[in-house]
Amino acid sequence: MARRTKRLFTIGYEQTPAKAVLDELEAAGVKLLVDVRAVAASRRPGFSKNQLAAGLDERGISYLHLKGLGTPKSGREAARSGKFGLLHKIYSAHLKTVQAKEELDELSALVKQSGPVCILCYERDHTHCHRQWIAEIIEDRDGVKVENLVAPQV
Repeated sequence: MARRTKRLFTIGYEQTPAKAVLDELEAAGVKLLVDVRAVAASRRPGFSKNQLAAGLDERGISYLHLKGLGTPKSGREAARSGKFGLLHKIYSAHLKTVQAKEELDELSALVKQSGPVCILCYERDHTHCHRQWIAEIIEDRDGVKVENLVAPQV
C-alpha cells in the first residue's frame, strides 16, 4: 500500500476578513493551524490569538502558536520596507537559534503525525513572508507537499 504524502498549507490574512480565511482552511480540510507570528495579535478583527483560536474551534480546527518561528522585529521592519533580501538574511540567522530549531522540529513532527496542517502569518503573498521559508525547509527535509492557500478578499 502506498504511503499518502503529508501536506502542509500556508495562508496569510492581509486584507482578508477572518470568515474568508476560516472558510478557506475548512474547505482545504485543515485540522491544525500553526500561527508562526512572533506576536499573535492583530488589529484586524478575528486574528488575535484568542479570537482566532475560538473561530477555528467552531470549525473543528485546532490552534497552536509557535512564537519561536516568528520573524524578529528587525525582520518585520525589513519586510514593511520592502527589503525582502534583508528579511531573508535576518530570518535565516534566526532559524539557527535553539528555540527556532526546536519549534521547527515540533512543526515537522506535527505535519507527519496530524491531519493537514496550515501555517499562518500576515502577508497575503507567501513569497514576501517567512512562512514560505519554513514551508520550503519542511518540504525539502520531510518530503511534504506544500500548497499556498489564498482566501478571497471580500
